[in-house]
Amino acid sequence: MDLKSVNYAQKQRLAYIDFKLMFTGSLTRNEIIQRFECGTAAASRDLALYKELAPKNLTYNTTDRQYVVESNFKPLFNHDARKTLIKLANEISDGFDSISDTKFPVEAPSALNVPDLMIVARISQAIFQNKAVNIIYTSLNSGSGARDIVPHSIVDNGLRWQVRAYDRKSEEFRDFVLTRITKATVKSGISKEQENKEQDKDWNTFISLELVPHPKNIQQPTAIELDYGMIDGIMTVQTRAALTGYLLRRWNVDCSDNAELTSSEYQLYLNNKQLISGAGNLTLAPGF
Repeated sequence: MDLKSVNYAQKQRLAYIDFKLMFTGSLTRNEIIQRFECGTAAASRDLALYKELAPKNLTYNTTDRQYVVESNFKPLFNHDARKTLIKLANEISDGFDSISDTKFPVEAPSALNVPDLMIVARISQAIFQNKAVNIIYTSLNSGSGARDIVPHSIVDNGLRWQVRAYDRKSEEFRDFVLTRITKATVKSGISKEQENKEQDKDWNTFISLELVPHPKNIQQPTAIELDYGMIDGIMTVQTRAALTGYLLRRWNVDCSDNAELTSSEYQLYLNNKQLISGAGNLTLAPGF
């Protein structure tokens, strides 16, 4: 049997199995039952058919009573990279992007590049399983090399996708650009307590940004107030300290001391710079 001869409803369930294995590394029969409100026999048939179509993708762990992904996993469905990243960001794990033919009249800015989905899958599996990943990473400063990281979150910073992780080489939490990872291998063993997300201070600290219409570049501040839904000329944004620099750069917020950036692209000004000096990645913020 091949996918072409499978009915639409079963294709949905097979796509769900494929998606869950690829990005979480495991799947139970009960998850299929709950997701699709089907019986045990139907879920068992789906798993048997998936194993027939992709025999090298999963194996059954009798101890944990769950199906686990094999190291040589190859997705049964062609998961579109851009759609799948959006699904992951919005916690959608149904696999429907692989089989849907619905076209919605909505356009989004094109990304210049997207990460390799198998790299994203390995990182995602490690996060779900609380494990480290050995990666080959190319940095701007030191070039290409191997290192072990313990990832806890995948982030779209508005310009590119990154993974937030504990870096065992530098012994600190850092951001790694996903497109610069050329190989990722999930390691055995559970990560250490000091490597967990709860220990990432910048990630767990939230700060408030006060954004106002730029006092020098904007002649009609009411237009900017309407753009951003400001109240009394101020918009307050809550953000993680680790993501502050990315947000300010994405929205071209002038962070100089005296609103010194005069280009027309700077329509917003950071009104409380003195209160956020300890936030992460502020070197990325315009004029900081």
